[in-house]
Amino acid sequence: MFRRHFLTRAAAGVTASVFALPALALTTGRARSLVDQLVADINRALSSGLAPGAMHAEFERIFRRYADVPTIAAYALGVDGRRASAAQKRAFQEAFIGYIARKYGTRFRDFAGGRIEVDEVRQVKSFYEVSCTAHLPGEAPFAVDFMVSDNAGRDLFFNMKIEGVNLLLTERTEIGAMIDRRGGNLDGMIQDLRSSG
Repeated sequence: MFRRHFLTRAAAGVTASVFALPALALTTGRARSLVDQLVADINRALSSGLAPGAMHAEFERIFRRYADVPTIAAYALGVDGRRASAAQKRAFQEAFIGYIARKYGTRFRDFAGGRIEVDEVRQVKSFYEVSCTAHLPGEAPFAVDFMVSDNAGRDLFFNMKIEGVNLLLTERTEIGAMIDRRGGNLDGMIQDLRSSG
């Protein structure tokens, strides 16, 4: 566990340096436009009245459309990705997409009857943080933020925070715990991931 903690911190530093590269084409307007579209799709899903299974399928579509899935999945797998085969990486990414859609689709279903509004955009090194506010009936508004980059060749979000809870860090911890429970067996973790979320 000490080794995992040490290597995870080292990998986090590498990831941070990747997103510290000079910005090229991405602009404040483009970052906002992406999240405007993303939020519009989320709001439509929230008001659709879909059953849980259909809602999860809709959030999987949204995730595939707007998220930098390879970056998020690679970060979540962390240092264990170094020993994963190409086939395991592909299987992990597909299982991870379904897991994220179920997990965050369920979380966003709690927003039913509410709405998300885009507030402001600020540049942070080579990416943009788009700050939003979630308004839920009977609850105080709270923050939902998206980190947007064009490192994948198009504008996509690569991280999200709900009330300050960081998706990348949370999922790296969760996936690491799954791998540890399986004694380091990546195939076993992938199988567990397919039924989690």
